[in-house]
Amino acid sequence: SVIAVTNGGPWGDWAWLEMCPPDSYAGGVSFKVEAPQGAMEDDTALNGIRLHCSHGGDHAGGYTAESQSGRWGHWSEAQWCPHRGRLLGFALRVQAPRHGLLSDEVAATSARFACSSGHILEGPGSPWGQWGDWSPQCHRGVCGIQTRQEPARGLRKDDTALNDLRLFCC
Repeated sequence: SVIAVTNGGPWGDWAWLEMCPPDSYAGGVSFKVEAPQGAMEDDTALNGIRLHCSHGGDHAGGYTAESQSGRWGHWSEAQWCPHRGRLLGFALRVQAPRHGLLSDEVAATSARFACSSGHILEGPGSPWGQWGDWSPQCHRGVCGIQTRQEPARGLRKDDTALNDLRLFCC
């Protein structure tokens, strides 16, 4: 089954689905974030989310599932659910469309993930936007990811990169 939120951004298309290897689950996450670019520059904020797959709590395999990520920003260090926990659900921070002549649309700006241990993993996203409601939870954990990305639009255009997220239950 798939879990989703209702506050994702409206731009772009759904990319491919990517799953953790068989018999593994997502136990951690990292975030690709573009730092604020300053006045009159184009911000994209959250560009990508990478699931870090775990096999029985063992992180050594190094497998990740990512779907499509934007071209801007840098990847954070992985954050792991403690006590060999697994990701169960997520929430997105999204700046609603402003549609102004000079407004800089950024869409998704951060994400939070709920762990089976009760911990919350939160990305180093930007302060813009509002947190939406939590997704439903995957009872046996999250195993796959699909992102909605707006492709780069070219010079002097307003880019938003990551707009929305779906997670797939194990």
